[in-house]
Amino acid sequence: METISDYLAKIDNPEHRAQMEDVFNWIKEEFPDLKSKIAWNQPMFTDHDTFIVGFSIAKNNFAVSPEAVVVARFSDAIKAAGYTHTANLVRFPWDKPVNYDLLRDMIAFNIADKADCETFWRK
Repeated sequence: METISDYLAKIDNPEHRAQMEDVFNWIKEEFPDLKSKIAWNQPMFTDHDTFIVGFSIAKNNFAVSPEAVVVARFSDAIKAAGYTHTANLVRFPWDKPVNYDLLRDMIAFNIADKADCETFWRK
């Protein structure tokens, strides 16, 4: 089974790899009850076997995918932070500092909102 470390090792750009490692380590420290896993070739974090947040990388950014409900709820804060988003993901540019307050708020909301969720994704 692939691990977060295996995923990080495949990131060619050393600066991008270091930034993603920092983000994943921050999540593990900030939310120690979340479990990390690789699914659909992407690192993600779960709580009681329900999806909380996933990540992917692109040329100009890494994407944070907390599900559409969360992106819609935090749309104004995402824009205020200088980030762009689609319905399902938020783009964190490589050349900007990570807004950990925003990331914390989105993850914490998802954990609370899905506390009673019995499925991986929202229905």
